[in-house]
Amino acid sequence: MESNGRMAPAVESILAAARDRGGGGERVAVDARSLPAAFERAAADGRVPIIAEVKPTSPTADGERVDDPVALAESMVAGGAAALSVLTEPDHFGGSAETLRRVRAAVDVPVLRKDFVLYDSQLDVVEADVILLIVRFLQEDGTDSLADLLSAARERGFQVLVEAHTAEEVERAVEAGADIVGVNNRDLARLEVDLSTFPDAATAAPEAVTLIAESGIATADDVRRMREAGADALLVGSAIMDHGGDSDVTENTRRLTTAHTETDT
Repeated sequence: MESNGRMAPAVESILAAARDRGGGGERVAVDARSLPAAFERAAADGRVPIIAEVKPTSPTADGERVDDPVALAESMVAGGAAALSVLTEPDHFGGSAETLRRVRAAVDVPVLRKDFVLYDSQLDVVEADVILLIVRFLQEDGTDSLADLLSAARERGFQVLVEAHTAEEVERAVEAGADIVGVNNRDLARLEVDLSTFPDAATAAPEAVTLIAESGIATADDVRRMREAGADALLVGSAIMDHGGDSDVTENTRRLTTAHTETDT
């Protein structure tokens, strides 16, 4: 946390926008593609399990990628991505529910809806295989509880990725019933990345929990470091999207999905 106990202004702005967004209306019912099974298939095929993120821009990106998101998603799958993450937050990330709908219709891998869900009604926006819930955000006054949102998401058929940043938050996620936990290497107080975050926090997770390392993973060495620390999979956005550039998304993805650790050989 920052010295005044608040998050970075960009994150405060994201949260304020999330509080103002309503739900989608009609209750969503999902027949979800299994995320853990997708990771297992990737590993069996000799690939590092990667969730590649379709993210046009972000508060921490240097530019914007304006390619068709469906084409980007298909390129990521061609590069070996086990699953995809699609931003639906419109105000700060350029995402939309329609983008996720189009991407999910075009690919056969699980698709995570990456957004900032604070209330039960915000689950009813679009069908996805996985929904994101962030421990830190669900400690704020006026939000629904993590346990309640986990239950509500599962009632709709969603799998749930619960994101933590510290060992204490990992424990809180597990106590609430999470079986897929992501550890974000990015500190939401300062928006700074520290790749020692995942190894430190992951020790708090029971062996049965599927662990995902998130943020700041850009090189083959980063992949190996996270895998050796216990990551079952990795979520990668900017290193694949190359915001402000025009590098080959398929090759960017393949470079990471083929970055084998000693435990993979």
